[in-house]
Amino acid sequence: MNFLLSLAFVLCWSSGFIGAKLGAGSAAAVTILMWRFVPLAAVLIVFAMLRRLSWRGLSARDLARQAVIGALSQSGYLLTVYYAIQLGVSSGTTALIDGVQPLVAGALAGPLLRQYVSRTQWLGLCLGVSGVTVVTMADATAGTGAPWWSYLVPFLGMFSLVAATFCESRSRTQVAPVVSMTIHGVTSAVVFAALAVSAGAARPPTELSFWAAITWLVALPTFGGYGLYWLILQRSGVTEVNTLMFLMAPVTAVWGAVMFDEPFGPQTAVGLAIGLAAVVVVHRGATSSSRPGRPVAGRAAACPSDLGHDRGTR
Repeated sequence: MNFLLSLAFVLCWSSGFIGAKLGAGSAAAVTILMWRFVPLAAVLIVFAMLRRLSWRGLSARDLARQAVIGALSQSGYLLTVYYAIQLGVSSGTTALIDGVQPLVAGALAGPLLRQYVSRTQWLGLCLGVSGVTVVTMADATAGTGAPWWSYLVPFLGMFSLVAATFCESRSRTQVAPVVSMTIHGVTSAVVFAALAVSAGAARPPTELSFWAAITWLVALPTFGGYGLYWLILQRSGVTEVNTLMFLMAPVTAVWGAVMFDEPFGPQTAVGLAIGLAAVVVVHRGATSSSRPGRPVAGRAAACPSDLGHDRGTR
């Protein structure tokens, strides 16, 4: 059962990048994101009203912090992912750049949060960056037609996630997942609706492909990925569920190659292998540094982020 749940989780989470590719040819990024989040926000508000006890004890500052985290971890991150894919960056490359976020967050945990970062973890960061460079170069030279600067766009989203991670890490208030998910979803709905209206792109297209992509994005990465995240978290623990996060890049790369004929050659395979090796190195570095009296570079160094529930609605 654990294996089947893990397999379903990896597929559902990876489907977020595939769904972005599906919708890329039917509408602008802000249009897709608006119609993905506005109905979702309405459902979340109703659900949150039924769980009023979860909101007790939260100050206006707590709610504002969650809104900022939502704007960074969802609005900023997803907008860059969708925009990069629309520009022609392959879904696998975008997923891999996103996957480097925990390594970067782990490296920055030392100077920003005064947490210990081992030499092994620094080595893992270097390996991760090398893997991203190899895959990005393979994608850029494969004749996809994407401009050179489009490969910088996913990095903006990755750093947006890093910023959200540290904003969450500095919070001293424990916020229930239903509360944070609702705030993040409503914040993203407002942001994307404002962007779509200002750009004159709020009206959805009538093509069936657009609504198929919206259904895909709501059902698989949102409810499927988010629900399985918490189920596996309860059954197996945070290390298990976050280790699975690092399988997203290779799964997405293979999926994109099969479904959309995206480039996947030997250079891409080597880059993905280097990225997975970086995960192993960082994971071992975090384990070896967990000694009495020595602070560890939190989950940000060993797993995708301290966001947990914040990344659940991708």
